Amino acid sequence: MRILYFSPRQCWPLTTGARLRDYHLARQLAGRASVTYLGLTQPDEEAVTIPVGDNPFEKVVTIPKNRSYTTANLVRGLIGPDPVTVLNYYSPHVSAALEDLLRNGSFHSIQIEGVHLLGYLGAIRAAAPRSIVIADWHNIESEIMRRYAETCGSFPRRLFATRTARLIEFAELKLLKGCDVHSLASDRERQKLMNLMPNARLETIPNGVDVEYYRPAHAPGEREVRREILFVGSMDYHANIDAAMWFVREIWPLVRTRAPGLRLTIAGRDPVACIRNLAAADIAITGTVSDIRPFYSQALAVVAPLRIGSGTRLKILEAMAAGVPVVSTRLGAEGLDVIHGENILIADTPEETVESLSAVLTDPAFRSRLVMSAQELVSQSYDWRELGQRLFQIHSTADRAREIKNQ
Repeated sequence: MRILYFSPRQCWPLTTGARLRDYHLARQLAGRASVTYLGLTQPDEEAVTIPVGDNPFEKVVTIPKNRSYTTANLVRGLIGPDPVTVLNYYSPHVSAALEDLLRNGSFHSIQIEGVHLLGYLGAIRAAAPRSIVIADWHNIESEIMRRYAETCGSFPRRLFATRTARLIEFAELKLLKGCDVHSLASDRERQKLMNLMPNARLETIPNGVDVEYYRPAHAPGEREVRREILFVGSMDYHANIDAAMWFVREIWPLVRTRAPGLRLTIAGRDPVACIRNLAAADIAITGTVSDIRPFYSQALAVVAPLRIGSGTRLKILEAMAAGVPVVSTRLGAEGLDVIHGENILIADTPEETVESLSAVLTDPAFRSRLVMSAQELVSQSYDWRELGQRLFQIHSTADRAREIKNQ
């Protein structure tokens, strides 16, 4: 079976949640079929070669697209009908290269990553009319934009975001109608799309984690004292910026009073100026780290104090696999099959967050139970190997249906 995995980004290095999902799902497919990975790059972004030992693909193709957020795209994205999030990723030369690849590749199925690539759906159907097209939804992008509009302080930005959210909804409906199968990152998101189009074929393939990679070398002893609170995420992403700023300004002063001596580490790539300015005697800003596991091994807890955004958080799953308790807002844990007090601690207010951190600090036995339950959850429900098998089954079933239809 030959599969084209088409993404709006390179999948290497594994520096973002989107790249993690792309890489691991494509890698699992490549263990069962022949996979060509096609990723777009920014005009000034270099194509990165995946190390030999980590490259399972028959071919990796990277094509630079046109520049994003140009004045023309912003104006066209306001007028419509296509939102700026779709216009940013469409380039005529990419479409031509994609058509050449499809005509020469004889792909049984084509997986496209999200609504951003909607502009290429017509070219895909024209160049590969017999191929099955599967859309993988990392998030419901209109939901992210609408939530951003609700919290944005600037009136012009709020107006533009509201308009963009509406246009993305139209684009998402086109994607629903235009693809054969859709994979969603959570049952909650699957149900939202089911309400829009009840006859669509919708499957849930949640975000996952490489359980073996993050598994700690040894379980922490109940007498082990850890003093590090860890926040992990790309620090140029608006939802993470908002979460970190809120945590440091509203929650960390309470932590200092309630549990003096704890330290906060904010680990993530490309921290913007306001994040870098949070650095203090008990707050470290790391920037990009090559391996997050040493930070997990020293952490008392991982916090995910997100207030905006959508989708499911791979960093929560990583922390669980690494044996670290997670304290998250309800929105931060949205879409994950978690239970408060059993495998995660849900805290939506500064006071609840401090209480949760205090509980894992002062009750080692409770912390151990929380860790063990979370590790069992990710091993059973969120391991990439199992998720990859489920995704391959979707491709295989769709391909068999295609063969029957075309006989």
